[in-house]
Amino acid sequence: MSWKEFSVTVPASTANLGPGFDSIGLALDLHMFVHVSPAAMWYVEYKDQGYKQLATGTDNLIVATAQAVADQYKRSLPPAKLVIDTEIPLSRGLGSSASAIAAGIEIADRLIGLQLSMKEKLKIGTEMEGHPDNVSASLLGGLTISYFDDEDLEIIHVPEVEIGVVILVPPTEFLTSESRDLLPESLPHKTATRGGASGNVLAAALAKGDWKTAGRMMQKDVFHEPYRKSRFQDFEQIQESCLALGVYGMAISGAGPSLFIAVEKGQEKTVAEQLAEKFPLYESLVTKPSSKGIKICETVL
Repeated sequence: MSWKEFSVTVPASTANLGPGFDSIGLALDLHMFVHVSPAAMWYVEYKDQGYKQLATGTDNLIVATAQAVADQYKRSLPPAKLVIDTEIPLSRGLGSSASAIAAGIEIADRLIGLQLSMKEKLKIGTEMEGHPDNVSASLLGGLTISYFDDEDLEIIHVPEVEIGVVILVPPTEFLTSESRDLLPESLPHKTATRGGASGNVLAAALAKGDWKTAGRMMQKDVFHEPYRKSRFQDFEQIQESCLALGVYGMAISGAGPSLFIAVEKGQEKTVAEQLAEKFPLYESLVTKPSSKGIKICETVL
């Protein structure tokens, strides 16, 4: 099958937002750009220095995902060269792996001509990630609230989210597997009930666009933040400073180590500058939700 080169753009994502553990995701206006062109064998080239240590052949996550999709549909996948330029920090809790998986699914769909529906792409991505939060946000854009039990996948999609976002990014990476090891195997029933209630109110508030209530619920997580926050330098002080600045709420972004801060639209630059001055260890990024999910662009020659 002959094909012409094309480009794939995938947004970053933040997940959990506190008690929405493994189920709530928000696409961010930071992107991975993948240019795909015909080649005799698979080769991946990263422009960003922070990604240079990643595999450049068939072991690369994007390529391995594309191959897995091809295998699932019993199709032959033609090789390609991928040139990647990305704004998404690697291993910082901003969905870099989910964006790679989303890109791999889209590339396979295009190269093989599968014409997968979005629902099929979401199911494949969720099964590969193990949970739907980041990958659903990267594929759909906006806010996603999801349920997945290894068989059934249900997603509520809120396309437009009107807030400003500040991300505090520390200099160190934090592997998801390492972060998962910090979590307990079980919680007391009373604690889990309280956690479920905070997650329910969080989801309802997000769906309504009530970020004041959502922000309060972001501080009431019992599922993961109490067990991970000790790994963050100045976590309590940053949280106190955020509250003093009147932000909506702060949460660990995904598995960490970045921190997601939701603020009133238009206030993000001011908040970022004040936090950067007070906590210089962290890089303070100003961004916003991305209403657009993954997209393909034809290359015009």
